[in-house]
Amino acid sequence: MALAAAAARRAVADGVPGLIYSLRWSRLGLHSTSAAWNPAEPKPVPLAKLKDSFNEGTSITYLEELEERYHKDPASVDRSWQAFFRNLDHGVTGEAMAESFDAFEKGKLAMSPFTAAAISNQTVQESMRLLLMIRAYQVLGHFAADLDPLRISGHTHPPELDPAFWGFKDTDLDREFFVGNWNQSGFLAEGRPTRTLREMLTRLRETYCSHIGYEYMHIPERDKCNWIRERIETIDPVQFTKQQKLHMLDRLSWSDMFETFLANKYTAAKRFGLEGAESLIPGMKTVIDTAADLGVQSVVIGMPHRGRLNVLANVVRKPMSQIFSEFAGKEPIAHEGEYTGSGDVKYHLGTSFNRPTVHGKMVHLSLVANPSHLEAVNTVVLGKTRAKQYYSEDHERGRHLAILLHGDGAFSGQGIVYETLDMSGLPDYTVGGTIHLVVNNQVAFTTDPKDSRSSPYCTDVAKSLNCPIFHVNADDVESVVRVCQLAAEWRQAWKSDVVVDLVCYRKHGHNEIDEPMFTQPLMYKKIKAHKHSAQLYAERLIAEGTFTKEEVQQVRDRIMQHLNAAFEGAKDYKPSKKDWLASHWSGFMSPAQLSRIRNTGVPAELLRSTGLAITALPEDFAFHRQIKKVYETRRAMIESGEGLDWAMAEALAFATLVSEGNHVRLSGQDVERGTFSHRHAVLHDQTNGAKYVPLNHVFPGQKPNSFTVCNSSLSEFGVLGFELGYSMESPNSLVLWEAQFGDFANGAQIIFDQFLSGGEAKWLRQSGLVCLLPHGYDGQGPEHSSARLERFLQMCDENPYEMPHHDEAQWFSGGHLGTQIQRANWQVVNCTTPANYFHVLRRQVHRQFRKPLIVMAPKNLLRHPRCKSPLYEFDDQPDDANIVGVRFKRVIMDDTGLTPKDRGPRPPAEPEIKRVVFCSGKVFYDLHDAREKQGKVGEVAIVRVEQLAPFPFDLVCREIRRYPNAQLLWCQEEPMNMGAYMHVQPRFDTCLREEGKPMMGRMPYAGRPPMAATATGFGEVHGKEQARLIANALDVNYSGAI
Repeated sequence: MALAAAAARRAVADGVPGLIYSLRWSRLGLHSTSAAWNPAEPKPVPLAKLKDSFNEGTSITYLEELEERYHKDPASVDRSWQAFFRNLDHGVTGEAMAESFDAFEKGKLAMSPFTAAAISNQTVQESMRLLLMIRAYQVLGHFAADLDPLRISGHTHPPELDPAFWGFKDTDLDREFFVGNWNQSGFLAEGRPTRTLREMLTRLRETYCSHIGYEYMHIPERDKCNWIRERIETIDPVQFTKQQKLHMLDRLSWSDMFETFLANKYTAAKRFGLEGAESLIPGMKTVIDTAADLGVQSVVIGMPHRGRLNVLANVVRKPMSQIFSEFAGKEPIAHEGEYTGSGDVKYHLGTSFNRPTVHGKMVHLSLVANPSHLEAVNTVVLGKTRAKQYYSEDHERGRHLAILLHGDGAFSGQGIVYETLDMSGLPDYTVGGTIHLVVNNQVAFTTDPKDSRSSPYCTDVAKSLNCPIFHVNADDVESVVRVCQLAAEWRQAWKSDVVVDLVCYRKHGHNEIDEPMFTQPLMYKKIKAHKHSAQLYAERLIAEGTFTKEEVQQVRDRIMQHLNAAFEGAKDYKPSKKDWLASHWSGFMSPAQLSRIRNTGVPAELLRSTGLAITALPEDFAFHRQIKKVYETRRAMIESGEGLDWAMAEALAFATLVSEGNHVRLSGQDVERGTFSHRHAVLHDQTNGAKYVPLNHVFPGQKPNSFTVCNSSLSEFGVLGFELGYSMESPNSLVLWEAQFGDFANGAQIIFDQFLSGGEAKWLRQSGLVCLLPHGYDGQGPEHSSARLERFLQMCDENPYEMPHHDEAQWFSGGHLGTQIQRANWQVVNCTTPANYFHVLRRQVHRQFRKPLIVMAPKNLLRHPRCKSPLYEFDDQPDDANIVGVRFKRVIMDDTGLTPKDRGPRPPAEPEIKRVVFCSGKVFYDLHDAREKQGKVGEVAIVRVEQLAPFPFDLVCREIRRYPNAQLLWCQEEPMNMGAYMHVQPRFDTCLREEGKPMMGRMPYAGRPPMAATATGFGEVHGKEQARLIANALDVNYSGAI
């Protein structure tokens, strides 16, 4: 108690006799306005005593009495005395307070003298520690957040979040500190430079350690961090209105009751329900509502199977009667001329819907169908979104949004996730930001997080791309809605990716009939005792007085009525004629509808004008001299009409399609130049690095980027998926993906297997995507020889033993094929001429349907002196008698013997031919040269099968009729267990049976023997193998057995 008296005496001795009067004045209204030292109204103190002089003993005695009263009850003394004694307790000297009051009396102090005195006692080290502590909460606070609904997997709290780590004691909690005003938004930019330690800790813990954990301090851009701080470091917590809470309760109840309803009605069915993560639905709908308010018009969604039915019903609004009817697993009723496909399980299906938002906006939602391969759909969604942005000229990327849902194990474990994130900033692949919603079950199938990832969070991979990550306790629906709103605002503001990590649980095992107690007994004991989020929220609303029990029950009763009505409607549900494809696809045919044949030749004058346009180079551009020579050579091809090579044929196909109003997009690794330096679609100024794309100058007024060619990241899986999604948006486009080498396509095998080969049959969605896979045996070893042709042929859905019906009356117009190609799942070609390549590319667009096209693209044929085509083979005038129009040649006849060759169904016989070598691709040129050298023209015919699937049964039968006495042999460069041999063998037997000839059983074969690797790595061995197979093929005495 002597402390206050001693301080007062020192103050008087230091020449500040007015201290006591300053205290009195502060009581009358001159004290600090800081709320931090503004407790309850003090008890009255006699004014006379406050006027006592420090020089009188009674005043000193009174100070001691005041100090004693303060320590017993701080509210019993005046506010000014409270501040005085508090400062003394915090170590502020009497001298410091005296100096502050002196400055205050002289008008030199803008703040409370007590605050000034306290600050003057603050050391530089304390200032630094305070700021470091604040930053520690911003950086590490999420580790202390209450995120886990089950409270079994919390992180160790970092010691940096404890004030004691920075040297502060409990006695410092109510001490005022100067933290200043900083050039950053949020907590340190409120114009309040002084605060108590308690206030700072309260604010920081409320912001960073509640039900939301924010990770954003890894982002290097200051403006972005400030944007987030401005929205989360708020003085007042976010409050929702009663109406907003009712909306959240309604959405959460729909999510919860839908799953319960399914569980009761279909107890033994797999449905991969959302139980434990029901707040995803109000969260997703908040994202969509907020995005729509900020200008989004369409949303493309990709997600795994967990919760898919709930999203279909409650977010995308697929009719619930239809969903319930699908549980019966009945074959769909096909309307006349309608294709129903083979179908897929209900939790893989997609749909689309125009949905109104809560604020009266209309937004189009598309949920993309996908297989069980987790995350495989990611880049498909991005490609479809990017295409929407292109076709609608959404250059700012603000009108079309991608949302991807993930599981925790998949997000950290699947490499395609990083491939997807890596595209976010690539100029030709960005969609202006994707919103990632991670349904964090805290278990992957049966694997615990500690066994499935090396990082603290499943979302840590997103930090490599500087994405903000918002972790949220999924049991707190209001926090979920808050971060989902923030995520949508971020995406629209910064056009970059953002991640919401919904930390939840999975009520059942991997599916509803799985037993999770086998592997996670402790977790599932907690889950069984845990209330679901809808119940928790209802109880919270009732407890806080927002709603009564009766009002909550009314919400649930209304929902149950709707569910029961939909269930009854499912019993007699008959789907209307299917929405075959999106509006862009109006008029396109399904496999059950006959499409007319269209020609692919181009008028000669248009060929010439486009050819000259794309070989005309600007004068003011510093081209590389070799590139200039390439384009001069190409221009000479057009002018002379002779010697068009592969690259020129491709450029003409692209240019003519663009001139017809189509969009062309070519993507892949190094495609701008071409792996083999043959394409040169993008030219670079040698002085300033500027780019020039000739195909974007086909005609005046051409739409920007109507031709797009773009080098991709070093990804096959992700980029192929992207281009598939792009191709699905509009049929008026030619979308191509080129592998650097054909064998690199196996890095994208999931897309080929699950999407391209079976997508139409499973999900009724067409794609005309073209895959260019460089293929050919030229001694480059096992890794750069084969595009694994056999794999693509094996996935063809054609019956090799069934001869398609051919109407010979329509033979010359091409209409005799009926729906053979339309019924096929895809096409596989191995072209040998530039002109045929030109026509097969144009055929992709000049049809009333779309099919994926797999092209075994050449390597050494790109510069082969004999692999050239005259310009007249590109035009629209047929060169063969009776043929109507010019089209892709599925089979190219031998160029010797009776010429010109008759292309009719029953040509004149050439009985002198002893052997017909059927082949495909580059090996033709080796065979052709060797036949000339060996003088076997007139003895051996060589027929090229340019289209391997669907198989050209009709044309092979024609060649069998042409050569009635010849032995048939198949020649290929690939080993016997690879290539096309196993594919063509039964089909040739079918053709022989059709012609009444004895079937071979085993077709004579000239090629490499079965091998484990695709090719030898020794050049000498390769040369010997190649010579042997050519010799065998041309030897009429060779039996065809290896």
